[in-house]
Amino acid sequence: MSRYTHEELSGLIRDAHAPQDAKAAFRRIIYDHYKKHGRALPWRNAPTPYEVFVSEIMLQQTQVERVVNKFPTFLARFPDFRALADSTAGEVVAAWQGMGYNRRALSLHRAAKIIVEKHGGALPIHIEELEALPGIGKATARSIAAFAFNEPVVFIETNIRSVFIHFFFPGAENVPDAEILPLVERTLDRKNPSRWYNALMDYGVMLKKENANPSRKSAAYRPQAPFKNSRRQKRGRILARLVESGPLGIAGAAALLGVDIETAGGLLDELEREGFIRKKGRAYVLS
Repeated sequence: MSRYTHEELSGLIRDAHAPQDAKAAFRRIIYDHYKKHGRALPWRNAPTPYEVFVSEIMLQQTQVERVVNKFPTFLARFPDFRALADSTAGEVVAAWQGMGYNRRALSLHRAAKIIVEKHGGALPIHIEELEALPGIGKATARSIAAFAFNEPVVFIETNIRSVFIHFFFPGAENVPDAEILPLVERTLDRKNPSRWYNALMDYGVMLKKENANPSRKSAAYRPQAPFKNSRRQKRGRILARLVESGPLGIAGAAALLGVDIETAGGLLDELEREGFIRKKGRAYVLS
């Protein structure tokens, strides 16, 4: 048991010269929960760098439960970067259906091609090279480095943010990441950052279930825009229809969505420009 209360740990660790035993006590709280309640997720069982990469892209803006269902079938269809790179964009989008945010499927496909062409099919370890890949931002690049290569890098995502706001900013509002990041770095388990970040995320999940979501107090928090009747939903319905039934014309898209010809044509043109679909005669098919 820690000799510190949560309030004492908060005060000590917020100090740049926090004692080692205080940081160890904080890690022990997180690890104790992880030992008892850690989630058995398919990308946590000695994953390859490819499996980490796919899971990190899938987990962007998508609930874990949906990723758990899609992950095995996607890997069976595309077992490595070369298999993914050798596929068509349409094949990847078709396999992605049910995940939402279909741009991620295109980014994943394009990233696989770059990894094969420039890195011999092996995921690069350096942060700068990871950040240069399509669809990979600063936080995702560091998350991939931590989970694929056990690199002691510092990053924040929503569940990690929840943990640090809960422990170190009780009662605060609009907490900026700039104030959280030093605490993440200060408490990092540098010997096993992959396990540490998994433990932090699972603690954050628990907090969200048992308390008001702490991440809502973050300056980075943005409520998700409604999906129903959104442009994103309409685009998704077009892609799902193409996956299920093949070629689709403008009139068919208009009828599918209950919109006018001009709106349907605009959506189809948009999807074509972005590389999701292509024209075949007077209709559209997946790229």
